[in-house]
Amino acid sequence: MDNQSEQLDDYLHNHYIHRSNWLRAAVLGANDGILSTASLAIGVAAASSTREPIVLATLAGLVAGALSMAAGEYVSVSSQTDVETADIERERIELEESPELELTLLAKIYEDRGLSAQTALTVAKELTAHDALAAHVRDELGINEISQAKPIQAAFASGAAFTIGGVLPLAVALFLPLAQLEYYLYGFALLFLIALGALAAKTGGSSVGIAIARITFWGTVAMGLTALVGYVFGVSL
Repeated sequence: MDNQSEQLDDYLHNHYIHRSNWLRAAVLGANDGILSTASLAIGVAAASSTREPIVLATLAGLVAGALSMAAGEYVSVSSQTDVETADIERERIELEESPELELTLLAKIYEDRGLSAQTALTVAKELTAHDALAAHVRDELGINEISQAKPIQAAFASGAAFTIGGVLPLAVALFLPLAQLEYYLYGFALLFLIALGALAAKTGGSSVGIAIARITFWGTVAMGLTALVGYVFGVSL
């Protein structure tokens, strides 16, 4: 019996949705790390005849971007947590003040999902007896272990991924020839983005081709516009 329970638990946790929270933050961070630092480096490279301003701008963008990404992710996800906490507390009060009404509401939710009225009421009563608040949080509010906001996890995943993504264009700016450096940055950034798109799609169980096409298209647009700004408004640095 214990072995069967372990097998069922493993089966449930094999679904890709369990990775959605940290994967979203990590992909966002890595994509932004590659794209923003590469775009910044390309823009400066298009207006510079020396390496130092390019490296300095890229490094500054990497540090500032990683910290900003982690802080922004933490603040935004914490706001979601605050909303969830407030709704859970409100639900707890409603269960204390109007238990019969809440039971009827829960039964109606199950009935709308396809159960007969009698079965829905039975299920609602049994779940209420087991843990009324948990049942309402899950089925009325739609908050569960998978979807629940985790600010620290999101901030760490996003900030670390941004740093890893941003180091790649920085390495290109440091070590590849200065002549035509903006083209090297663009080419390598596209390779990095393609690898990221493929990895994210594979991890999340989605289409690799669609992920690569999406990430390279928008990456090209962003880097192209930044290079244009560098060429149009740049002076020799």
